[in-house]
Amino acid sequence: MGTSASRHGDLATNEYLEKFASKEHISSNEPFWNRFLSFSFTPPSTSLEHHALDERIDATCHLLLANNLQSGNFGSLLHVFLSRASELLASAQTDNNMFSWQTYNALFILRCVTKFFVENLKEEDLVRHVTCGTVTGTRREDENVNRLEVFLDSLIEIVVDVPVKDFTYPLHLEAVNCLLVLLSVQMFSQRPASKSCIYRSLMQGRYSIHAPLLVKTLLQHFVSQEKAPPSLYRSSGGGSVVIGLATELWNILTFGMARVTTSAPPLPSDGVTVMKPSEVSESPLANQSLLLLLVLSNHCTSDKNLHNPYRQALFSCSNSQDACNEATPTRAAATFKLDLGRLYITLCHIVSSDQTTLLLYLLVHRNRHVKTYIMARSDIELLVVPILKTLYHAPDSNSHHIYMSLIILLILSEDDLFNRTVHETILKGVTWYTERSISEISLGGLLVLVVIRTIQYNMLKMRDKYLHTNCLAALANMSSQFRSLHPYVSQRLVSLFETLARKYSRLADQIQQHDSEGSPPVTVLSMDDTEQPSDLVQDLGVLEEVLHMVLEIINSCLSHQLAHNPNLIYTLLYKKHVFEPFRTHPAFQDIVQNIDAVILYFSNRLDQVQKDLSVSEVLTTIQHGALQWPKERLRKFPDLKFKYVEEDQPEDFFIPYVWSLVCQSSGLYWNPANIKLFAAD
Repeated sequence: MGTSASRHGDLATNEYLEKFASKEHISSNEPFWNRFLSFSFTPPSTSLEHHALDERIDATCHLLLANNLQSGNFGSLLHVFLSRASELLASAQTDNNMFSWQTYNALFILRCVTKFFVENLKEEDLVRHVTCGTVTGTRREDENVNRLEVFLDSLIEIVVDVPVKDFTYPLHLEAVNCLLVLLSVQMFSQRPASKSCIYRSLMQGRYSIHAPLLVKTLLQHFVSQEKAPPSLYRSSGGGSVVIGLATELWNILTFGMARVTTSAPPLPSDGVTVMKPSEVSESPLANQSLLLLLVLSNHCTSDKNLHNPYRQALFSCSNSQDACNEATPTRAAATFKLDLGRLYITLCHIVSSDQTTLLLYLLVHRNRHVKTYIMARSDIELLVVPILKTLYHAPDSNSHHIYMSLIILLILSEDDLFNRTVHETILKGVTWYTERSISEISLGGLLVLVVIRTIQYNMLKMRDKYLHTNCLAALANMSSQFRSLHPYVSQRLVSLFETLARKYSRLADQIQQHDSEGSPPVTVLSMDDTEQPSDLVQDLGVLEEVLHMVLEIINSCLSHQLAHNPNLIYTLLYKKHVFEPFRTHPAFQDIVQNIDAVILYFSNRLDQVQKDLSVSEVLTTIQHGALQWPKERLRKFPDLKFKYVEEDQPEDFFIPYVWSLVCQSSGLYWNPANIKLFAAD
């Protein structure tokens, strides 16, 4: 710290750090702060690098914690930051980066210390450290104003009001990171966010009326995916060391954006693990803005006495390119407009990430403008195919990501236009689907294949009943619009029933054997799991529901689109023996009768022509027969329509999920030993 570089070994005796952390009060007007904040450094960009920094400032932070309530030096630094921040708009507009530079340095130190407080103090004690001392001499001078709110307001003003330029980009990033750190109190508490004074300040404080502006800004950062300036993660040379950490060490850690080509030799690590260049986000402000948006919009959602203006703003924004879509005066303060075309393109490009998938879920589930816009796109495959790839590579994804991807498909499948469009959209060269080489397939056919594969993966590995239910619900919603199913898709659909039928028969036989012999069976449903008789009965009930749903899906397709699916009829004829055991089963016989009627009709048509027909001749016969198919032969069943509904307590799922994403992908580090919200690695 200061204007001269400190060596790594000097941490404990750095005079600037010693004075800042001591019991001696440092007035915000003292020249000390100009020296303390006049340093250049390469900021950490990964959790590994932040962890390394935390370890080296730990002793100083403990000393400050012990002395701050007496010295008030954290408050003095906060005052200095607020004073510098008040000049930011002018400095940004005149390209004078002095205020931006010192404000950034002050904010970086505030964030490091605040994170230490968050990890080690109860929130009320954290607030005491933030608010101790007085704030005077600034435009915010007001003894009745909560210091915490002033701090939060200033951070939001930086994000919203300061133009993003090369020299202000680091400051924007630091402001967003600081907001994430303050909001991370939720990870270290078992109280709901609605009881947190930090969250309540953001939801109800002075700046909450401008929530739509903050949400719009964060979304714009996400949409623009602006790359970090080359100087952000590259040492500028000279200057002293942030918080006493030696310049040599920062250079060794090779923080960030100075990319290493694949042919370059590995950088020296001096015993410190060096991150892979690909692990650094090229657009960190976009990434952090998205994470902050997810945090703001997923907390304080269930308390009727606490309104979340950020959530409302996200769910009500509309398309700026739609001239007819004007906000009504009564809602103007809670809404804003965004170019949904640019948002859509960005979502398509990076929808495979957890946090982008979660944003897409929130938008299609709760924002009618966004959902309507997406449904009207003629290039829906740009969005759907990456989601299918996520499901296809399920072993490489976490269960939450699989679940959210599937729910998005379920929500989209509620729309008949979507269900028609996907079967009219033809894809070529789907190279990532490796089970079988498919030169050409409809988007709808690929969707059916991947969802069926997800069901089979779930049966083998995850065995999540809700995942089964949502997979089948998506297929059921689409089934009445299945058209021109690919031969392989038809085979996989019938094979799914065949696989489930074998498993069902095996279970039923084992339960019957157990009942007749009175001896407990040893049963294996998957290769690793042995189950008790009570588990078998439960599994049999689940399988019965799944089998019934698969039959309903096949029946729905035959009832509505028989003439357009000769390949499915061909497969049913080829696999007709699969349905025989269920013709008299009371749980299945009503639907199986419909499938039997189709099989019998087309079998008779084929018997009327010569034997030893080729595949193409059989298909031709089926197509001709379909033209004369008497629709009244099939018993009518209610249309299959399922609608996704969130659980009664969505916060129980979304809050831990959001914070796990922040820990995994923000590049920040929190001590996992202290986290109470979820089991951290």
